[in-house]
Amino acid sequence: MPAPLFRDPIYDCPTDPTIIWNREEKQWYLFYTQRRAADTSTGVSWVHGTKIGIAVSKDGGKWLYRGTLEGLDIEKGHNTFWAPEILWAEGCYHMYVSYITGIPTDWEYPRQMLHYTSDDLWDWEFQGRIDLNSQRVIDACVYEVAPHQYKMWYKDEEKESRTYAAVSSDLYHWEVLGEEVSDCAQEGPNVFELDGIKWMISDYWHGLAVYRSEDFAHWGRCADILEKSGTRPLDRGLGHHADVLVKDGRAFLFYFCHPYAGEDEAERAAMENLPKSIRNNAVVQAAELKVKDGQLVCDRNAQVVWEMEE
Repeated sequence: MPAPLFRDPIYDCPTDPTIIWNREEKQWYLFYTQRRAADTSTGVSWVHGTKIGIAVSKDGGKWLYRGTLEGLDIEKGHNTFWAPEILWAEGCYHMYVSYITGIPTDWEYPRQMLHYTSDDLWDWEFQGRIDLNSQRVIDACVYEVAPHQYKMWYKDEEKESRTYAAVSSDLYHWEVLGEEVSDCAQEGPNVFELDGIKWMISDYWHGLAVYRSEDFAHWGRCADILEKSGTRPLDRGLGHHADVLVKDGRAFLFYFCHPYAGEDEAERAAMENLPKSIRNNAVVQAAELKVKDGQLVCDRNAQVVWEMEE
């Protein structure tokens, strides 16, 4: 795979990546939050008003930008969509996406979790809002923990930005279970299995926090990953909000980083003279995850070799 894996050709700021195989087209789809780093902004408006971007690839070596998802709006105006979670389950694609009305210039606005379904990854039918007993929920991760039993993990900003969980047997109706990860504030949880171990990674803004579990419910903290810059092109800064794809017994991490934001205080000070549109830029990178002595490890600098044809 190339490094960086993908750059958005419109705003140069793809974040919150998720990858899935398009069963009809026989190619990989990369969905992401299309942040508007290149736009003139007021406050944090550049992080809002975002659409869901799409890039495609048959083998992972070259990605083609295909545009954005249209027809998702549930009300009039220019609104905000963040962090799509997309899976194939129960005979169709399901998407859970964070939604904010309008384009706020600060963070003090409600966030909702919306549910859509699709047969082709392009045309999405709105199924409703997911009631998670909070007005500030984002970053869903959904995983089938048992046959036809699904669990959702998400960030609840009303509750100190801890990771909460809900369960469903049909993907439409969800029962909130409560807090599952409480050791620190975090976002972008992602759950997967590798080498017979249940793992969760999440973005706690100092790298990616790693947890392991025996039952998808009780999580023990492990060593962090992606807390230091890499050496590959534009692989600078902390790794953020990642997706994990397990294929043929191997696990691949898709994450974003801000290569011009600065890794430490000295670097950040040096970057202050750069235009905001450059400092806010992001790229999507890919790396392989492995299990070593019961710990999840990631060599961020290693070349990723994988024939991505399904």
